[in-house]
Amino acid sequence: MTPPQSSSEHPLHTAPVVAQVDRSGFVESVHHGIVAATGADGGLELAIGPVDAPMFPRSSNKPVQALAMLRSGLDLPDHLLSLACASHNGEEFHREGVREILAGAGLTEDDLQNTPDRPIYPPERERWIAEGLAPSSIGQNCSGKHAGMLATCVVNGWDTATYRDPGHPLQVAMADTLADLAGEPIAATGIDGCGAPVMAISTAGLARAFGRLASASEDTPEGRIARAIRSHPDYLGGTDRDVTGLIRAVPGLIAKDGAEAVYAIGLADGRGIALKIADGNQRARTVVARAALERLGVTGDLSALDPDPILGHGDPVGTISPIGHDA
Repeated sequence: MTPPQSSSEHPLHTAPVVAQVDRSGFVESVHHGIVAATGADGGLELAIGPVDAPMFPRSSNKPVQALAMLRSGLDLPDHLLSLACASHNGEEFHREGVREILAGAGLTEDDLQNTPDRPIYPPERERWIAEGLAPSSIGQNCSGKHAGMLATCVVNGWDTATYRDPGHPLQVAMADTLADLAGEPIAATGIDGCGAPVMAISTAGLARAFGRLASASEDTPEGRIARAIRSHPDYLGGTDRDVTGLIRAVPGLIAKDGAEAVYAIGLADGRGIALKIADGNQRARTVVARAALERLGVTGDLSALDPDPILGHGDPVGTISPIGHDA
C-alpha cells in the first residue's frame, strides 16, 4: 500500500473551480475539480486542473477491470458482462444476474467477499428495511464485479479465498490491464469501499482508457466490454441512474460513474472524458460531465445529466452550473 501524502503536497488542492451553486441569484458554494479529454490518439484535447496527477477512479475502473477478466479467460453473455462492470442498483434482476455468474462457476453467494449492504435503489432499499432484510453481499452494488472476479479465478484455477489480495494473480492482471489502457503506470493501490483493491491513475489516463474501450472493434475483448455496456446499460446502473440514461441517449457512448464524484466517458470515435470533483460531492459531477461533452461537440439528449434543482421551502430557487476554463 502507498503511504499517505501530506495535505500540502496533494494536487487536488490546486484544482480550479469547475462548478458553482447559486441560490436565489447568489453564489452559495463552489466545487473544484479536474477534467481531462483525450483524442483518438490518446493525446490531450482538454485539460482543466492537474490532469496528470494520480487519483482513485473508484468504480470508474470497473470496465477496465472487467476487461482484465476477459483477457484472463472469462466468458460471459453481454448482460452479465455489463453487470461485471457495474455499480448496480441492487434490483431483483441485478441480484439474479449475480447468482447466474456465480452458478456458472460452481459458486454461491457465500463465496462473495464484498462488503454487505442493502440495495442503493431507494424503493428496493426501503423495502428491505421495511421487511427487516439484513445487508448482504449480493445486495451491495459491487456484487457483479466480485462475482466476475470469482468466476475468473475458477477459469484459471486461482485461489478464490484470497481473490481480494493485491498480490493475487487476478489483481495483478487487473493492475497490468489498467496500466496498459491508461498508458501509464499504476501510481498507488488502496482498498475500495467493497473491499477489493483500487488502483490510482491520472484523470487523463482514465479518459484515455475509456476512449480506447469505446472505439475498439467488437471482435476484441475491449470491444466486447463496450458492446455489453451499450446494449445493457440497465445492468451497469439501473432504474433512474444517470449513467444508464446517458448511455441509452447517446449512440456509441459508454460511461461509468464512480464514488467520490468520478465520471468517465468514452466515445465511439476514440475520444475520452474523465473528471474528478475534488471534494467528492456527487451533485457537481453530472453538470461538469455535460459541459465537457458539449465542449467536445457531442450532440443528442444529455438530459440524464441535468442536476437536481436547489430547493427553498420545497421550490426550485437555484441551480448548479459549470464554470468554464481554458484548456
